[in-house]
Amino acid sequence: MTALHPAFLARPIAHRALHNVADGRPENSRAAIAAAMAHGYGIEIDLQLSADGVAMVFHDYELDRLTFERGPVHLRTAGALQQTTLRGGAQGIPALADVLEQVAGRVPLLIEIKDQDGAMGDNVGALEAATAAELARYEGPVAVMSFNPHSVAEMARIAPDIARGITTCSYDPKDWPLLPASRRDALRDIPDFDAVGASFISHEARDLSRDRVQDLRDAGTPILCWTIRSPAAEAEARKIAQNVTFETYLPA
Repeated sequence: MTALHPAFLARPIAHRALHNVADGRPENSRAAIAAAMAHGYGIEIDLQLSADGVAMVFHDYELDRLTFERGPVHLRTAGALQQTTLRGGAQGIPALADVLEQVAGRVPLLIEIKDQDGAMGDNVGALEAATAAELARYEGPVAVMSFNPHSVAEMARIAPDIARGITTCSYDPKDWPLLPASRRDALRDIPDFDAVGASFISHEARDLSRDRVQDLRDAGTPILCWTIRSPAAEAEARKIAQNVTFETYLPA
């Protein structure tokens, strides 16, 4: 197990960077990343895989919500995605390499690897390999996480020196309608934490009172949480979590 760098507990983490389309800063954009660094916040980003095997900084599986294009991200090359303008901004979708060059170790960088299997199964590897290859050259506080424990296990195998965690939640059926009930039930109690060598979790804020979360905290596990949208919600979350991932306001 590689421990989470203390910097991840020292400053709030901007969810998908410090985004605000009203100010020309779409989520996961270089403009939002620059704004987060200017405020001294940590940064959380998401990764999807391009058609040519490049780790791209983008949350959704489809382009529709966040760009003026339509269709799956994984059918476009990295070059095409970098030329695809984000809605509310003037920049294209950045590759992970672009963001690593921009951040350059100045603030903590928390990277969520989006599930590429489709059902939190073991059909993983390409995005993890692309991520590990870029991070091998990176210096600065960085950690990876995923909802899919198989993804975390793969990162443990190919990049054991990078801190890794599991993104966790209540797995409410309303939020996960496409995930089989049996898989939701299995993941809900975070059974893979020790097996994948995780050193932290990032848990759904509204579910922080779960017994399993309390047990991990009592065992000394750093607990991050998502997504906090007000000072009041932050104060409540910090009764259990050591740090928050936030958006729509500016934490102290």
